[in-house]
Amino acid sequence: MSQIIFVTGGSRSGKSAYSQKLAESMPGPRTFIATGLPIDDEMRERIRRHRDARRLRDWATIEEPVDLRGAISRDPGANVMIVDCLTLWINNLMYEAEKANVTLSENDIADRCQQVIEACGTCNGTVVFVTNEIGMGLVPENPVGRLYRDLVGRCNQIMAEASHRVIFLVSGQPLELKTGIVV
Repeated sequence: MSQIIFVTGGSRSGKSAYSQKLAESMPGPRTFIATGLPIDDEMRERIRRHRDARRLRDWATIEEPVDLRGAISRDPGANVMIVDCLTLWINNLMYEAEKANVTLSENDIADRCQQVIEACGTCNGTVVFVTNEIGMGLVPENPVGRLYRDLVGRCNQIMAEASHRVIFLVSGQPLELKTGIVV
């Protein structure tokens, strides 16, 4: 089974840059799984900047907003893989569910996370998951916002539990919360 590293923190805390630097300290080949969708000009620019940051460093990129299990399974030869990010993945899953007139539950997310973790078992290297820690702020004012917070919280708990290392970023500074063997 691969080593799983979970990198979390607030928005703009330096998670992506830290994860890329960590991954680039490991031998390649490297794959970046991007979950962001270019839904507006600002997101297109963010995606462009992220691509540019990897362009000259021998990264393969898979853009997959929903099927993380499939994306991870499609590239079992990568020595290191980054999935950036789980919060956008949850957003995309909620959007797809809404289009199908379905509401996702925490159990649905738990099942999806377990499938992603199982897919990591097919990898030979390290998988780094990036996420936002969104439950540390105000309680969202509407039901959809609260559901999103709850689903991301459940996802983060499951993925962190399955991870060998958990790193929390604050103002660009890493704090290692978990090191070692998965229990």
